Amino acid sequence: MTTRARITGVGHYLPERVVPNAWFASFLDTSDEWIRARTGIERRHFAAEGEFTSDLATKAARAALAAAGRDAGEIDAIVLATSTPDLTFPATATIVQEKLGMTGGFAFDVQAVCAGFIFALSNATALIAGGQAGRVLVIGAETFSRIMNWEDRTTCVLFGDGAGAVVLEAEQGTGTSDDRGILATDLHSDGRFRVILQVSGGVSSTQTTGHLTMAGKEVFRHAVEKLHDSTLAVLAKAGLGIADVDRVVPHQANIRIIDRTAAKLGLPREKVVVTVQDHGNTSAASIPLAMSVAVDQGLLAERDVVVTEAIGGGLSWGAVALRW
Repeated sequence: MTTRARITGVGHYLPERVVPNAWFASFLDTSDEWIRARTGIERRHFAAEGEFTSDLATKAARAALAAAGRDAGEIDAIVLATSTPDLTFPATATIVQEKLGMTGGFAFDVQAVCAGFIFALSNATALIAGGQAGRVLVIGAETFSRIMNWEDRTTCVLFGDGAGAVVLEAEQGTGTSDDRGILATDLHSDGRFRVILQVSGGVSSTQTTGHLTMAGKEVFRHAVEKLHDSTLAVLAKAGLGIADVDRVVPHQANIRIIDRTAAKLGLPREKVVVTVQDHGNTSAASIPLAMSVAVDQGLLAERDVVVTEAIGGGLSWGAVALRW
């Protein structure tokens, strides 16, 4: 028998404030048509003043717990992926732990920018497989509106705030690809490319938060190539192929990256979950957020083979293959 980590509940939260593309046209040389054509984004959500990453994460976590039929007291660990923590320390995961009323177990953050949820899910899976935890709450949450340069139309129109969460639970399987749960993970990073997607500040270097900077064309090229390769690698690890995939839940960064990667893999568009039009790039939150929306829309059926993949600053990238 093999211990698998299976998703038993998903949930998400988006701040109340909806920001349409037209809002940017009021102070930047851009338009709704320009943004839609190049990104596929139509709107995004921004957190309210005084609304923190931990608040978004907590609301998504509560939704996931409710979907799983679990109470926070039944959770052994929280793994929170974020690049926009409430504080330098402690980990935002511990703040969420307190807000959920969870007094046992442990909680920590993972930072891999847009690939954060993939890295968090992989870590949580290892905790379960190793017997360290039986139930893990895995969250992706961001308030990227707090690190935008509002004079840079190439970046500030892309990002939004939000959170998504899943409950992972230990389940015994046969050790084959027929098992439900996480079947394989594939993680990578290459610091040589860190300068093409980074934030211009930090505690040790500038003692400031800084703003997001990105070399869009370079990121696009790396994204398509690396997401393609990681998807094939994780499927091979799971003993599966492209023909076995029922759904892909990609990082929701840009419709062009999503479409180009799917085409390179030979995947029809109808198998790809796309939500970027409604919330933009929410970084580490985008995959669990898209998963939750897909469940709400009935797009993920029991025993579907699902691949999820993402790339972010670092560069860091990876993929997870699972059976729903």
